[in-house]
Amino acid sequence: MSTPEAALCWRKSPHSGGDQNCVEIADVPGGTVVRHSKHPEGPCLMFTEREWVAFVDGIRDGTLR
Repeated sequence: MSTPEAALCWRKSPHSGGDQNCVEIADVPGGTVVRHSKHPEGPCLMFTEREWVAFVDGIRDGTLR
């Protein structure tokens, strides 16, 4: 990842519960970065724009559960 993590604008879904057991995402040039909200210093997953759209669509249509 070429963008330093500290410079990223992380956000959570407004549907996240109060237990902090969720993921945070940040937009980067060409894609989206995902991390666990309880372990922000841990590893991140990087999705290209196309992969992120396919992932979100799969969640919405029930293909991914």
